[in-house]
Amino acid sequence: MTAAENVCYTLINVPMDSEPPSEITLKADLEKGDVKSKTEALKKVIIMILNGEKLPGLLMTIIRFVLPLQDHTIKKLLLVFWEIVPKTTPDGKLLQEMILVCDAYRKDLQHPNEFIRGSTLRFLCKLKEAELLEPLMPAIRACLEHRHSYVRRNAVLAIYTIYRNFEHLIPDAPELIHDFLVNEKDASCKRNAFMMLIHADQDRALDYLSTCIDQVQTFGDILQLVIVELIYKVCHANPSERARFIRCIYNLLQSSSPAVKYEAAGTLVTLSSAPTAIKAAAQCYIDLIIKESDNNVKLIVLDRLVELKDHPSHERVLQDLVMDILRVLSTPDLEVRKKTLQLALELVSSRNVEELVIVLKKEVIKTNNVTEHEDTDKYRQLLVRTLHSCSVRFPDMAANVIPVLMEFLSDSNEAAAADVLEFVREAVQRFDNLRPLIVEKMLEVFHAIKSVKIYRAALWILGEYCSTKEDINSVMTEVRRSLGEVPIVETELKKESGELKPEEDVTVGPTQKLVTEMGTYATQSALSSSRPAKKEEERPPLRGFLLDGDFYVAASLATTLTKIALRYVALVQEKRKQNSFVAEAMLLMATILHLGKSSLPKKPITDDDVDRISLCLKVLSECSPLMNEIFNKECRQSLSHMLSAKLEEEKLSQKKESEKRNVTVQPDDPISFMQLTAKNETASKEDQFQLSLLAAMGTTQRKEAADPLASKLNKVTQLTGFSDPVYAEAYVHVNQYDIVLDVLVVNQTGDTLQSCTLELATLGDLKLVEKPSPLTLAPHDFANIKANVKVASTENGIIFGNIVYDVSGAASDRNCVVLSDIHIDIMDYIQPASCTDTEFRQMWAEFEWENKVTVNTNITDLNEYLQHILKSTNMKCLTPEKALSGYCGFMAANLYARSIFGEDALANVSIEKPIHLGPEAPVTGHIRIRAKSQGMALSLGDKINLSQKKSCI
Repeated sequence: MTAAENVCYTLINVPMDSEPPSEITLKADLEKGDVKSKTEALKKVIIMILNGEKLPGLLMTIIRFVLPLQDHTIKKLLLVFWEIVPKTTPDGKLLQEMILVCDAYRKDLQHPNEFIRGSTLRFLCKLKEAELLEPLMPAIRACLEHRHSYVRRNAVLAIYTIYRNFEHLIPDAPELIHDFLVNEKDASCKRNAFMMLIHADQDRALDYLSTCIDQVQTFGDILQLVIVELIYKVCHANPSERARFIRCIYNLLQSSSPAVKYEAAGTLVTLSSAPTAIKAAAQCYIDLIIKESDNNVKLIVLDRLVELKDHPSHERVLQDLVMDILRVLSTPDLEVRKKTLQLALELVSSRNVEELVIVLKKEVIKTNNVTEHEDTDKYRQLLVRTLHSCSVRFPDMAANVIPVLMEFLSDSNEAAAADVLEFVREAVQRFDNLRPLIVEKMLEVFHAIKSVKIYRAALWILGEYCSTKEDINSVMTEVRRSLGEVPIVETELKKESGELKPEEDVTVGPTQKLVTEMGTYATQSALSSSRPAKKEEERPPLRGFLLDGDFYVAASLATTLTKIALRYVALVQEKRKQNSFVAEAMLLMATILHLGKSSLPKKPITDDDVDRISLCLKVLSECSPLMNEIFNKECRQSLSHMLSAKLEEEKLSQKKESEKRNVTVQPDDPISFMQLTAKNETASKEDQFQLSLLAAMGTTQRKEAADPLASKLNKVTQLTGFSDPVYAEAYVHVNQYDIVLDVLVVNQTGDTLQSCTLELATLGDLKLVEKPSPLTLAPHDFANIKANVKVASTENGIIFGNIVYDVSGAASDRNCVVLSDIHIDIMDYIQPASCTDTEFRQMWAEFEWENKVTVNTNITDLNEYLQHILKSTNMKCLTPEKALSGYCGFMAANLYARSIFGEDALANVSIEKPIHLGPEAPVTGHIRIRAKSQGMALSLGDKINLSQKKSCI
């Protein structure tokens, strides 16, 4: 048996720069030194043995001079020493000296100090020699009755390990532990004893549980967790036992420990699909989310609720709990709120939509009263979008929602106001009965709109949907009020020339005395300080936008005025009123054109805007039926087409989701009856505890390829050549936040390789967690070395290094074999995600790192190339399928993905098919990638470059 194959539970880090001490020096220190010297010498001996040194001459010295010492540090070190030291001769017989050691440990098991007794019992769990353990059995049994719980709980562990490894030494262990468990009062001792019975004699564990099933709620949480595990295993192995224990699981849902509640809820869901069980488990999950302060815990438990919802039979039960789920919105974390709203929206039905809308309205109003914060704005947007979706799905709710949301059009946060406006635009088009209400509310808030973008869109809605004479007049009044006195140029010039005249009448407040840095007084007039601010305040909103040089809003205003003027002409028969209204609209347009051409605005009007306003003037002067048709019908039809396409797309995605969730069973599929399932088959089912552990660690199980062995072999990297003295290959296993390298090292020489060490270094955002320990390899022997690497961000990482070793008996320097580099694929960290067009544009503008990749492929079809890029980069295409369908020789699409570290990656694909080069010509174009970090942008670009070349037609 080589040093690498010996079982060892203790690893000690060794500073490599220290010179290994000689055996003679160590012997002298162990014999004649004081306690401190002996401690240091013993530490050195342990390190040398771990490095593969044998040191047989020191065994008797340690037994004679170190073993009798009563110092606690030395006793602790001796436990490590006896664990790692070879205890048998080469032919497998126990060394004679070990009898002396055994006697020393028998005395330690009767020592008055509970720490020495307990740590000795822990050490005995690690012994694999039955001859050493046999004389100690009476002393171990006696420790079960010790006054201190630390000794008793370790005695239980020792008995369990010995019973598992050498049953003949203590055949009555289950009976002994059962009797101990009945009389024991300490929670940790009971937990260890019960855990042993679960694994050693399940029937006794069940008998004990049956006797105290009513007191389970009074037990400590560590024992409750073990009881949950036992019930889970028993009920899955023997479903007839469910009725006996399900009441106990119900009781454990009321436990004071969050961990017990979480495990009990998870177990209850797997044991029963009755609506009452699902409701109790879901209620327990919701309580956990609300009471737990850690956001990660909240997100994990929310995921469990989402899993419950994905089960068709459980969805209806959860629909009744929507109001309870919404209590989670009290959490300030945006990610938790986002997930909660998404879950609530998926569970909403006609039964609970009214209550949901009331809660969301209250939440929206609350966001208006809190101090402005980045997350408050984003949360408000989330709420608006959720209300939008509710109103589209349940049109009856729109009338309740619109008045509240319209208040936010005057919000200083443009993104939230834009979401509201998008909702209003859809509502006004879809729900004819709500149009008067929407127009009325829009006119109320119109003058308070601060953002030019929102103002422009609001103008469009008013121009499109004002159908009565009164509304048209109201719009005209609001426009005049917003534009101020006309003609604009003359008024502004008069103000400038006679600027001080109106100000002379202003009451001058008392002058303020101010102290300068020098300590002297300076006076400041109240009039001079307030006048410019006053002038800014008095300027109407639309006039302000125009003087700032934003004439795009003027083009929008011209279209709106044209629409309402044409509609007014159709509604009012009186010629004089018709002409008066049209003339006023034309005057407003002409004065804006005049302003644009003057030097007053900060930026002059663009030619496009001039053309648009001139066209509107021409339309109003002619009033032809064709133009009337275009302005008043075609625009609305375009919006209608866009909204119906959007709705169709949403329905299609919902249909796909429901198809995924519906489990289709083929006519010839076998039916499995749990009662008839063999015991070994039930083990293959998902283990609830394994799943919860994975969820807590953040490592969700990945779906392996159809052949798991093949998928593992794909990840094996050869590190050295077949002719190298040491052959090495690594299996790279990527978890969520770390990478495990399992390196196989083979000694291909006829020599013993000592201190064979795998030395690794990393490049990129990777960090080696621990240094692999050295090995001794026999001739043609092999060993596995594991190394952990932490990952901090999505970036292409490289792990490189070498293997160094000494040849036994050779006087030469250390030998070194350089390893091939291991490239870490960023695709393991990138997941498809979706976002709105507005969010995409916002991120595109904010992200400073861009990588432009030139398309270089042999694929000849545009759609095929796009699908290939999506597959090789794990990104999601945000551009709707309808926009990509058809063939026109070019294509533009937006792609989006998120890394597990929360980093966003955006890409814009602009490709074309050069028709002049023939039908077989490959696709050409560019892919622009944008990301917040340089590493992400470069890594994704490299990935696209590599994958597009590999593709075949």
